Amino acid sequence: MEKNVGGYDRLARFVVGPLLIVLGIAAVTGLVSLGTGTLGVALAAVALLLGVVFTATAAMQTCVLNSLLGIDTYESSSGRQSSSDEAKPSAK
Repeated sequence: MEKNVGGYDRLARFVVGPLLIVLGIAAVTGLVSLGTGTLGVALAAVALLLGVVFTATAAMQTCVLNSLLGIDTYESSSGRQSSSDEAKPSAK
């Protein structure tokens, strides 16, 4: 799969992902309450799952949702040339 996560997108995922993991673990263990009963457990599980997904997509620099939506933040942060730059003849 082609890389499509980079720049500020990747940085935000590396910051928010671990925070959600810690929040989810704290809520599951009872250190923090996100809600009462089943709602609290469900919110903790969602926070934990999103944290893992954010951290994994930042580490792999690939996101399936970005691919489906046509979003590519990796290209703008790397030194790759765009297809329009490749098509231009070099003037010497």
